[in-house]
Amino acid sequence: MAGAVKPDGDITFPQELLFFIDEWKVKPGSLIMILHKTQETFGYISRPSAEKLSLLTGISLARIYGVITFYHFFKTTKPGKHRISVCLGTACYLKGAQDLLDETRKVLGIKTDEVTSDGQFSVDPVRCVGCCGLAPVLTVGNDTFGKITKGMIPDIISKYKNL
Repeated sequence: MAGAVKPDGDITFPQELLFFIDEWKVKPGSLIMILHKTQETFGYISRPSAEKLSLLTGISLARIYGVITFYHFFKTTKPGKHRISVCLGTACYLKGAQDLLDETRKVLGIKTDEVTSDGQFSVDPVRCVGCCGLAPVLTVGNDTFGKITKGMIPDIISKYKNL
């Protein structure tokens, strides 16, 4: 679900998110839960979203950005339509996952925290997807690919190009 950004930079939060924020903002240590729900709603946390969260919760924008930038889970840029994750957990890393991550970015022609020019793909490292027996592992959205080699990456990507 996406919110609408108005010309003045304000963003419309869905009612469900507003209810969630209202319920959680009074609880100690609620910021991470609110940020998770916001990212789940929009796919990332934009500057207008962070500003609105500050207004709705009374938490300073500096504190919100401090948390967003500290935890790698939170994204401040819109991800690609197809989010590719390369597992860098111990088993995957030992079986060459860093090379897979580099190759995936090379095939797509993007760098860290970039999205392909057509908005279709973004690539992120993740710490573990829980499929250690299939190492190395790459996911595209909810699809998991195990025992991946660099040569398999172009074929995997091509499956999602026209979706």
